Amino acid sequence: MTSTTFPQVTGHEPEPPRPGRSGPLGRLGGWTAGHFKHVLIGWLVVVAGLGAFAPQVTSVLSGAGWQSNGSESVRVRELAQEHFGGNASSAIQVVVSSKNDRVTDAPVRKVIAEVTRELKADHRIGEVIAPQPGVSISQDGQTAVVLGGANANPDDMVRAADDLKDPLRKLSTDDITVRATGASTMWSDFNTANLDAMIHAEILSWPVVLVVLAIAFGSLVAAGLPLLLTMAGLAASVGSLVLLSHVMPISIWAMDFALMFALALGIDYALFLVVRFRAALAETGDRRRAVIQTMDTAGKAVLLSGLTVLVSLSAVTLVPAPAVRTMAIGIMLSVVFILAATLTLLPAVLGKLGPRVNKFALPRTRADRPSSPRFAAWGERLWRQPLRFGALALAVLIALAVPVLGLKTAMPSIKVVPENDSSRQGYELVSTALGKGAPGMLQVVVPSADADATVKVLTSTDGIAAAAPAQPAVDGSRWTMIQAMPSVDPSDGQLAHTVADLRAELPPHALVGGAAVENLDLKQALDDKAPLVIGVILTLGFILLLIALQAPLISALAVLTNLLATAAAFGVAKLIFQDGHLSGLLGFEPQSFLDGWGPVFFFAMIFAIAMDYTVFLLSSAKEHYEHTGEPKHAVVGALAHSGRVIFAAAAVMVAVFFTFALADPLPPKEMGIVLGVAVLLDAFLIRLVLLPVLLRLTGRAAWWAPAWLRRILPDVRFSHD
Repeated sequence: MTSTTFPQVTGHEPEPPRPGRSGPLGRLGGWTAGHFKHVLIGWLVVVAGLGAFAPQVTSVLSGAGWQSNGSESVRVRELAQEHFGGNASSAIQVVVSSKNDRVTDAPVRKVIAEVTRELKADHRIGEVIAPQPGVSISQDGQTAVVLGGANANPDDMVRAADDLKDPLRKLSTDDITVRATGASTMWSDFNTANLDAMIHAEILSWPVVLVVLAIAFGSLVAAGLPLLLTMAGLAASVGSLVLLSHVMPISIWAMDFALMFALALGIDYALFLVVRFRAALAETGDRRRAVIQTMDTAGKAVLLSGLTVLVSLSAVTLVPAPAVRTMAIGIMLSVVFILAATLTLLPAVLGKLGPRVNKFALPRTRADRPSSPRFAAWGERLWRQPLRFGALALAVLIALAVPVLGLKTAMPSIKVVPENDSSRQGYELVSTALGKGAPGMLQVVVPSADADATVKVLTSTDGIAAAAPAQPAVDGSRWTMIQAMPSVDPSDGQLAHTVADLRAELPPHALVGGAAVENLDLKQALDDKAPLVIGVILTLGFILLLIALQAPLISALAVLTNLLATAAAFGVAKLIFQDGHLSGLLGFEPQSFLDGWGPVFFFAMIFAIAMDYTVFLLSSAKEHYEHTGEPKHAVVGALAHSGRVIFAAAAVMVAVFFTFALADPLPPKEMGIVLGVAVLLDAFLIRLVLLPVLLRLTGRAAWWAPAWLRRILPDVRFSHD
């Protein structure tokens, strides 16, 4: 099938570009190029002002927020903290275990007294609850748990665990082991390990990134420009996170993802603008005119790309989980600052540099060449044999996407915490001494009048190994708490069925909570919101592409191909992290599921990145189609002008993401591999093969739009004369 089989629709062919007119971005570029000092001083003020707060980031950002706001389990935690001396899921549990002595023996009693003094000295600890027989003392009497009640919000309890876990560990002796554990300590260890791993991975990625940048840009001066954007964007976005943390709790993970996206998008956007500027400079010989032309074309594509990233991530804020929401906010802030720097600081620097942007050029590079002969030849080959290459790419993507049908998700187990960390060692001591369900104790809060009926249901429910005596509220209120030990480990899928049975059978006003149940409620909220989040992302992505391209068919096909690349990436994630393929090579112990926050959050990130490359390719294709009205020129020209940029940008992103696969903790490893595979598949199979093939097969129909639609859409053009 050739493009000529599609009928031409009179009145809907591309209008010739209007010479001599610059759009808003072109005028902005011209102004920045002529006011370098003003732009530079403005950015120095912004970076210095916001960057001054950046060193505080690790101390002020929160470590918790992994909860479903408004859920039953969060209500239980609030009631436990208010009425039961802080015996909540966020309390600090301290395990004291002796090899030879019993809890009642003097050496162990002495250590327990020291633990109690350490806990009471911290103002964030409420009531300290001593070990109780049958509840927090093992049957052999050699292991006990001291509970430091929560007297602060969950974020501050994680900070309390940060401060207490090492002093408590030092109370250990040759015979007695002391370890802090529980949800707050686990999140403390989890955040510390992952923050260290992500910073280490980013440091490892820099040498690779610098090499790829030097090759991609062909000159050392040009290769340094993305670093300028990244440093400016990072300092501003991290400082903004610190300021925002005074208004609302911000997860420490927000900074991690902000760092990663600032680096990746800063390189992408700089690459696109610099390549276009060098070509325009070679054509016009006038640096200011080259900046205007660059901003009118590539600048417009970068702006649209940034908007699609922001739109995709904004949908994640629909999830009622503070940690997930603030991770999205962190990335969005970094994108805003990187986008602002790309559209103001970068054109000002390019205008100042002019021909010096090519200084220290690598041998055998052609900085002034506007297109790549190799990618032009590739476009010609795709035009001649679309079905051959398109079918092969489609078959690979479908084969990789099929496993996603069996994907399972759950909240992270204790396996995501390093083996030598306090929370994991304490968890294993509790599990061994008190029972495998002991680390996931359920807390049932009921009106006191329903206490007896609640105990009866707990003791008769399958999946409950034991129930502790009813505990009246310490403040004399009408509430009673009953703790129950499940018969399975907290990460066992059977626990969800047990909790569901209890909620169905307990008296109407009974509330079921505990740290393990908070994880279950969070996973349920993520699962419930996933269709809405994905639907919003797809819809808004289509609308943005439709506004930019003025063409419903290719906009819809672009969104569908994005979805296919995302499904293939999750299919690979299922094979690796759920089924355990390559686990030995990658150095991790499979959990038999993907972390529950992955599908929603990774989907938004993958779709945002995919739209980045989609915009780069299709904006170039639309520019060529506006000039010529010929589908072949659109396909071949787009690949010739943007193929090298997409290839280089993808290589940088893959290098950045895959370095996270070297991290020891599982979550950064999951993130790095899932995002790296997604970029690899999207850039090389979708943008450089399948989407050009679809443009080839649909011909002029790809760019057609009904008259009524053109009347209501804004007039967006990517060509410049």
